[in-house]
Amino acid sequence: MVLSRFWLSIFIASILFIIIGFSTGNSYSVDYILNGKKDDPVLISEKYLNQLPKFLQDSIQKNDEKTFTINRDTINADTTYVYKNQTVKVYSGVQKSDGLLPTCKNSLFDIILPLIAYLAFFCGLMELLIISGAAEILAKKLSPVFAKVFPTVPKNHESISYMTLNFAANFLGLDSAATPFGLKAMESLQEINPDKDKASDAQIMFMCLHAAGLTLIPTSIIGYRAAQNAANPADVMLPCIITSFIGTIAALIIVGIRQRINFFSAILLTALMTVIAAIVGLLFYINSLDLVGKNAFTSNLSGLMLVAIIGFTLVFSFIKEKRFAEKNTTVFDTFVDGAKNGLNTGVKIFPYVMGMLVAISFFRNSGLFEIISNWIAIGFSNIGVSKQITDSLPVAMLRPFSSGGSRGFMIDAMQNFGPDSFTGRLVCIFQCSAETTFYVIAVYFGSVNIKNTRYTLGTMLLVDLICVIAAILVAGWFF
Repeated sequence: MVLSRFWLSIFIASILFIIIGFSTGNSYSVDYILNGKKDDPVLISEKYLNQLPKFLQDSIQKNDEKTFTINRDTINADTTYVYKNQTVKVYSGVQKSDGLLPTCKNSLFDIILPLIAYLAFFCGLMELLIISGAAEILAKKLSPVFAKVFPTVPKNHESISYMTLNFAANFLGLDSAATPFGLKAMESLQEINPDKDKASDAQIMFMCLHAAGLTLIPTSIIGYRAAQNAANPADVMLPCIITSFIGTIAALIIVGIRQRINFFSAILLTALMTVIAAIVGLLFYINSLDLVGKNAFTSNLSGLMLVAIIGFTLVFSFIKEKRFAEKNTTVFDTFVDGAKNGLNTGVKIFPYVMGMLVAISFFRNSGLFEIISNWIAIGFSNIGVSKQITDSLPVAMLRPFSSGGSRGFMIDAMQNFGPDSFTGRLVCIFQCSAETTFYVIAVYFGSVNIKNTRYTLGTMLLVDLICVIAAILVAGWFF
């Protein structure tokens, strides 16, 4: 209900803002909101050539392409005059995101189809883990810990294996694997959900822990920093780990208090201490390496772990081939059956993803998001927050809505302020330490047709806020 109302609110507010802007003359055209593409120049007016100042007329006519661009620099928006068919079209700035129709198309071709491919492959692997008995073994090993965090999940339930693999994939920065494992976890948890239209306690806890995004190797962030010629691309790795760990603990505490979980259980405390010790130990090892060693280790660990998961699944399935024979199937046929389930899941979630992305597209292209973010930045600056922080806030604000949009702001900040500036580092920590909240809710709850998400959205947004505050404090401590 909350998500539905929020979706309607941003949709309706954006449309009203567009109509008001067009009727008052602040916007020349609304076509870009429907058909425009990200980074395309925005048409702001159209005039006859003789209506322009004399120097602009001369500059346009002298140019072979009948165009003239002013204000060309890396910070301010260019203004371009294009003379064609007896009129001059004036463009200024670039479009923030794709319009409605390109968003509908891209949500299918750029998001859903690749996601379906990932789902098909990893759901095939998951089916092998189930039939071979590996998932059952993993669930038995972890049941004592998960029984404390997810008390409503039966002992040795298969969802424990799925959630474990999802957390592990997130931990290693393997987004392509994390989503299929997470969707299988939601489907499995839905089977034991007494109210199929309402999110269960276990589903909410899983979603909030997933959204906190505990990451050990932020490979994509390191790659973007390397592309921007950072002196040490991996220098934000430790702040990213600390910030995402704070977010994870915050999610566990917030949801745990709501669900009355016993945090002083010896099993739960031991598990947390083990995770912390493993992270600290690995960080000490990474810090002992030189720059070349760090880059090699961080770029290869995630890939090697994924190969190890795939290899283990296939080898274990081969060893337990008799179990497949007992079910009148083979290893390959089982993989294919699992892949088909992944395909069906991808088709099911497409409307949810498209609906959310279109609303976000309207929100950004209407200009409403930019105005709100500017107001917030001004408010922070008035209470003494440094400009280095306010310059990075658009990434933090956009991250819950759009991963691609926040990534664009992150890259732009590194280009304008430098990858080794405080702003350049802080935007990277923002990007790494939170999840695309609205997209994740649409995908995960949409996959199991849950209508009432209860307090999930509010909790995930609160965790996002905690991650933003933690990122600022951690960045200030390190840099």
